[in-house]
Amino acid sequence: MDGVAAVTVGGLLGNRVIYKQLRDGHRTGFEPVLLAASLKARAGEIVLEVGTGAGAALLCLGARVPEVRGIGVERDPALVTLANENFNINGLKNFSTVEGDAIALPFAAQSFDHVLANPPWFGADSTASPDARRDLAHRAAPELLAGWIAELTRVVKPKGCVNLILPAASFAQAAPALRAGKCGGITLLPLWPRAGVAAKIVIIMARKASRAEDSVLPGLVLHDANGLTREAQVILRDGGVLNQ
Repeated sequence: MDGVAAVTVGGLLGNRVIYKQLRDGHRTGFEPVLLAASLKARAGEIVLEVGTGAGAALLCLGARVPEVRGIGVERDPALVTLANENFNINGLKNFSTVEGDAIALPFAAQSFDHVLANPPWFGADSTASPDARRDLAHRAAPELLAGWIAELTRVVKPKGCVNLILPAASFAQAAPALRAGKCGGITLLPLWPRAGVAAKIVIIMARKASRAEDSVLPGLVLHDANGLTREAQVILRDGGVLNQ
């Protein structure tokens, strides 16, 4: 680490995964766990996550899919170091994170079997966070999402999956960008905070060079009167998969 940033130690997937993250700045929620659970990856495949932060999504993927390989890209050098430390303490020898820019990835075309991302959610006109790391993780300049998707679709192999977790309102921008990247079979998975409440977050999945029809999956209700629903606990605590 840089000798300044303080770190907290917690767990993911019911504490099956040891997870260190920065005490200040962006704090990990359930989004990366759900994103990892949405990917159909197999042993021996190589998965890229862009904007990997401290590595939560790749850590969950590695815990669920033995012998998968994972590479993260992150702009913040402190988070690059922390993600690599997390991979090491969890025994994920085939995982690493490199410093890089999501809209100029340091990889050749068609390098990865699958790609994941949880891009910044808020527009540049939203209120800036006083914490520089939090602001970088949360706010996006206009057209940034399209730039991320263009790079993700460039580096994924034909028939490989592109999985994104986004605000529901971003679907209208994400879908044409995926089509521009020659992806088809665009699938929407809503994440409802409670039954009967509009989904604020969605997972969007597409496949490179696919001619499959687009679809909407049943989705997942996250909370009920008792807290997490049983279906959400299977994903967030037990390491289950989403709609596979």
